This record gives sequence, C-alpha cells and structure tokens, in this order.
Amino acid sequence: MNPPPRISIVTPSYNQGEFIEATIDSILSQGYPNLEYIIIDGGSTDQSVEIIKKYAHHLAFWSSEKDHGQYDAINKGFSRATGEIMAWLNSDDMYFPWTFRVVSSIMAEFSQVEWITTLQQGWWDWYGMPLGFAGVAGFSRQAFLDGCYLPGKSLRPLGWIQQESTFWRRSLWNTIGASISTEFNAAGDFDLWSRFYARTDLYGVQSPLAGFRFQAAQKTTHTENYISEAEKALNRFRTQSGWTPAGGATSMLQKTAARIPLLRRSARAAYTGKRISRVNVNGPEAAWQISEAPF
Repeated sequence: MNPPPRISIVTPSYNQGEFIEATIDSILSQGYPNLEYIIIDGGSTDQSVEIIKKYAHHLAFWSSEKDHGQYDAINKGFSRATGEIMAWLNSDDMYFPWTFRVVSSIMAEFSQVEWITTLQQGWWDWYGMPLGFAGVAGFSRQAFLDGCYLPGKSLRPLGWIQQESTFWRRSLWNTIGASISTEFNAAGDFDLWSRFYARTDLYGVQSPLAGFRFQAAQKTTHTENYISEAEKALNRFRTQSGWTPAGGATSMLQKTAARIPLLRRSARAAYTGKRISRVNVNGPEAAWQISEAPF
C-alpha cells in the first residue's frame, strides 16, 4: 500500500492516569506511517495530562477540558479527524502490535468492506496481563436483530461486538450522521452498531485486534444500565427494520427453549456471516479471503 490509508484513532479519557500510557503506547508503538491520533481528556485531575503531554508531538490534536461525558468527547475527537478509517480506543484498553497493519490491508483490498471487528476478542487484567481470547462464531444482521449480541439478555447468546476491536470507513460514518448519539450514557457503542447495521454488513476478522481491560471503574461494569440502553437502541432498530425473528419462531417458544439446555442449542437459528481470514499462509501467496460462514 503506497501510501497506506490514513487511520484516525480517538481516545476519550478522564482520570485514567494508571492506564492511559499503556493505551497510548499500544497505538504509537505500531509505527503506522499514516496515523492520526487524537486524545480528548475531560479535565483530569490525576497524572493523565502530564502523561499526554509527554506524547504531544506524536498527536494530531489533544485537549483537556470539561465535557459532557465519553460520547461527547469521542464526537469532539472525530470532528477533527480526517482519516479514511476510524475507531476509538478507551484509555484503559489496548491494541495488539499488528492491528493497524491488518485493518489497513483489509480495507485497502476490499472496497465493499465498510466496517470490521474481530472474531477473537482479547482481554487484559488490571495490570495489563493477557487473559486469553473469547471466540465469536460470527456476525450477521439478522442475528443482531434477534438480540444475539445483547449482553446478558439474549435467548441465543453469540457474544457481542467488541468496541475496541471495531473499525469503520469514514463514508459509513457520514451516512449515519457522523456522530455517536449522546442520548445514551453507557450503550452509545451498541446504538452505533445498530445504525451501521442499518446500512451494511459487519465483517468478522479472524485476527485478534484489541483487548478489553478489566478494572473496577469501567462504565460497562454497571451492566443493568448498559443492557437497558442497548435494548432501547435495539428495539428502535427493530421497528425501523420491520424485524421478524429468524425462522418465524415465537417469543414464547424461544423463552421455553431457552430454559432447557438441549432445546436451547437446537433452537438456535442458522445464520450466515461475512468472514475474513488468511489463506495460503505457508508461502508468499498468503492473502486475505472473504467467505460466507454459517453459524
């Protein structure tokens, strides 16, 4: 790729001085030649600003001032971004060393791919020690509408769309209004996925792309609020889409099957998702390949 596509990353932060330097390092250490990195700090009172200043010469923009929360900060960052590929990484999570190389090569090769996420979701503990990976069978619009990626509430759980591993094109961002809804305090990411899904399919990538750090102050530890907001976003998307359950199963049958393990497995609808994986991996012919994968 010459030149490689510009990748714009926004990091929202507030009093995350214990973690933000590792987040910054996971981005800058990749040495990606066309990176636009923006940090929007909400007026931290800990050591965060001093840490950010250490890296200011590597940043396209940074600020530290009071805002109206995480999604307001992300929108501020993206309003300054110019990259073809976009994502945000919270100030306690981390990318893997190969993330930008994988994402940029896929986006450069396949113009039909407008947003991607990983099928191998990584996890870190408080210290940033790796905890391993959780595999997701696949992603499909019908499965999303059926609630299979709704944390804690799905009758047929398939996992979730990991925010820190999700990247999209600016063209897709512009079609949904170029902003994350600030209506939601916790589940703005889930609402964004529903708005993306209204436009195009999500592609699952076999390569791990990022890891989520477990630490007590996270918003997503307050799961009841997140689930309530995500349900609201999903129901709105269902109404707009004229949704009907896959296979025509009634909610009563689904609820009955969900209480019986054997029936729960057999009652799962058959979905098909777009998958990107490597082929011919033992030689210079190694390449990305898109396939339709049932799950």
